[in-house]
Amino acid sequence: MKKRIIGNGLEVSAIGLGLMGMDHAYGPAADRAQMIELIRKSIELGGNFFDTAVVYGEGNEIVLGEAIKPMREKAVIATKFGITGQVMVDGKPQNMVDSAPDSIREQLAGSLKRLQVDYIDLYYQHRIDPNVEPEVVAATIKALMAEGKIKHWGLSNAPIDYIRRAHAICPLTAVENQYSMVWREPEHELFGVCEELGIGFVAYSPLGNGFLSGKYNKDTKYAEGDFRSMMGRFKPEVMEKNQALLDLLAEIAASKEATSAQIVLAWELAQRDFIVPIPGTTKLHRLEENLGAMDIELSKEELVRINAALDALDIDETHF
Repeated sequence: MKKRIIGNGLEVSAIGLGLMGMDHAYGPAADRAQMIELIRKSIELGGNFFDTAVVYGEGNEIVLGEAIKPMREKAVIATKFGITGQVMVDGKPQNMVDSAPDSIREQLAGSLKRLQVDYIDLYYQHRIDPNVEPEVVAATIKALMAEGKIKHWGLSNAPIDYIRRAHAICPLTAVENQYSMVWREPEHELFGVCEELGIGFVAYSPLGNGFLSGKYNKDTKYAEGDFRSMMGRFKPEVMEKNQALLDLLAEIAASKEATSAQIVLAWELAQRDFIVPIPGTTKLHRLEENLGAMDIELSKEELVRINAALDALDIDETHF
């Protein structure tokens, strides 16, 4: 297993597994027995870092808990608090947020029960609560860490100032944000903050919601409930416009006897030593493919070529 140490000492596999798609956003919920098998296979293959959240559906935490029950010490669990549900506003889902101290404790108790564990390895604030100051949230987490219920904590999609203020009260182990070849926003400022403060970066949607895998094209039809049908980067005209990037990845992949997805993940790992991508899948062959990217080394020349090509491409970064 290739590992990375993020934040103040959390050791995880260099590539993790995002569980969201097992229950949320990509169509019907996946078969429970198959997902338990998939999670256990991930550990066997060297991927021990699992990312879930109650907002993905209570079953998401439950299936992870069932899967790791016989091997708790081999798994690193990341789950989240702060989003307590969703409501529809003008036809679009909108998060209901609550990070009041009592609510955090209640949310944690629920996650511990569903996961059937005594502690969470990495507990993220999923989205900030504008009614609760970061110092209050951090102090609550610090108390829960002292009680042994949380080992490490982090933030997801939080502003830079919020990160600094929270970190000053209780040091953060990780921030979790979107990052990929088609969403490079964290390079502008956030990576510098992570480096400065010693915080790891966990990258969700590292394959651009599958866009960069090469599995989809402008003619792809998506299943009912698959939110890619509403995402800007999957619109036929955008797919066609960005085909040059997909062609480049396929060319480099062929030269290294790899897949496009593996090249994307290897590129991401090479950007900073504190980045841990968490691609999601419900398929065993995709899991094997994703984790196999840990063994792919891109040369300095290859990275220069990829980055130069990325900079030259007119990539449409619309993600919703």
